Amino acid sequence: MQLSDRQRLLYLYLREGWRRFSRRLALGRISAMRFSGGTPDRLVVAPTDLHPADSFAGEEIAAGRFPLAGRILECDGDSPFALELPSEEFAVRLHSFGWLRHMRLVDPEKAAQTSRFIVDDWLQSHGRVIGGLAWRPDVAAQRIIAWLSHSPVVLKDADYPFYRRFLKSLAFQVRYLRHVADTTRDGEPRLRVRIALAMASIAMPATASRMRKAARNLDEELDRQILADGGHCSRNPRAALDLLLDLLPLRQTYVNLGHDMPTQLIPCIDRIYPALRFFRHQGGELALFNGATYTLANELMSALRYDETGGAPFKALPSINYDRLAVKETVVLMDTGVLKAVDLSATASAGTLSIEISSGKNRFIVNSGRPRFAGEAMRQLSRTTAAHSVATLNDTSSSRISTSRFLGPIIVGGVKTVTVSRTERESGADGLTASHDGYLKRFGLLYERDILVAATGNEIRGRERFFRPVDPTGAIDKGVAVVRFHIHPTIQLYRASSNETRLVAPDGEAWALTCVDVPVEEDEDVFFADPSGVRASRQLTLTMPLHTMPEVQWSLVRQR
Repeated sequence: MQLSDRQRLLYLYLREGWRRFSRRLALGRISAMRFSGGTPDRLVVAPTDLHPADSFAGEEIAAGRFPLAGRILECDGDSPFALELPSEEFAVRLHSFGWLRHMRLVDPEKAAQTSRFIVDDWLQSHGRVIGGLAWRPDVAAQRIIAWLSHSPVVLKDADYPFYRRFLKSLAFQVRYLRHVADTTRDGEPRLRVRIALAMASIAMPATASRMRKAARNLDEELDRQILADGGHCSRNPRAALDLLLDLLPLRQTYVNLGHDMPTQLIPCIDRIYPALRFFRHQGGELALFNGATYTLANELMSALRYDETGGAPFKALPSINYDRLAVKETVVLMDTGVLKAVDLSATASAGTLSIEISSGKNRFIVNSGRPRFAGEAMRQLSRTTAAHSVATLNDTSSSRISTSRFLGPIIVGGVKTVTVSRTERESGADGLTASHDGYLKRFGLLYERDILVAATGNEIRGRERFFRPVDPTGAIDKGVAVVRFHIHPTIQLYRASSNETRLVAPDGEAWALTCVDVPVEEDEDVFFADPSGVRASRQLTLTMPLHTMPEVQWSLVRQR
């Protein structure tokens, strides 16, 4: 390890240590008295929840079975908080209370009784002592939003003692969140905390100065995290959608109550919509880059129905660095960027220059995506370069992910520079050339990828190349690169020859992947981002022994 690497790691350790120390300092002595204060006598409004609700999930919860995070917990009359929970993600979903939205679709009496019982049990088991996952800032923020939004269900026919316990706990959690907001981990967690505090400042009785401060803090975080092109600073396409589903109800609540709105709220919402359209394949799914998982059609439509910006998708998002090649019904999306900050990389992937290709309503070539409910080993595997439709060199990822438990799985090295050149090379064609230096330090090589979508939209031509920056045309003495094309699970593969494989969609649309330089090989694969869970799939690979084949060309042609 070179000195600069050691210095960088030392800096990361010191910074994370300071963040943790600052949070403990902000909390002070953890006790009920630390955040004591008055109890509001009422709630002003119940904000709308735009997340889709599921009547089946609501009925299951009312019957004592919790279907959360891909698992089912049988309570048999016991409190779910008294049982061993199936997974950490299950615990997050349970303690954040987003499942209350499903209770809206259940018989009102049964929904109120069940919701009130579980909330009251949480107050007894976790509401009195701050600690553990239940009080993680992002979980507390989601819980505050859920309790405010679904208070009509929880408080329906409630007696006065429960009503007071509920409001007292809400006020206590809000005061706690104010103290830890500045030391919350950067990215989505910190922005969601600011959203929750802004929502609480107008949905609960508050002074004008408190409302202004919450709005001002939200403005600062929105301005910092939602970039000029509408992308989130984490570079995760899904992050913008998740945040939008909280920002839209917040905007509507400000409007309904007639309060002065945070100045950045509407401009940020208007910027997010074009970015969502950029990442949206024509079949309605969002692209799977940098920690994105599957997006259900009703989730996306819940947000897009409020889209007033209109217009065709952009060709590029220059702030978060993605490019889109689109000719007629053919779309190629490419990751052409680097991390915005190490703090934001805990879910980012080593997928620089990876692509996704769709035609019409079919996704043909994808990235493997991030599993929503799988274990930590699976989540980390999904972040590797090999889980993306791009080349790997010597079975090594282009970016290095930390294995330190103290730092967390952040990216600590690898790609630092990406160069992109984009031109229309033929009338109506769309193409780009991009390269990255992720393998330069370890192997002395740059990786370059050239993609062109023909003017007809019926052909995509690609070129993959490894070279030494000091001698671009010189020989490479060793190394093996593998170019992977991860195939969407709904696509069937048919081998035409050793150099050609046909990709056939359920509606009959077909494309042929051809490479004359090396064989097109088929192998087993895993698709992480499927609604049903981790799913078996297939991948096509091109193997490049660099001493004889430092460059390959391939084509993907629509079959008539």
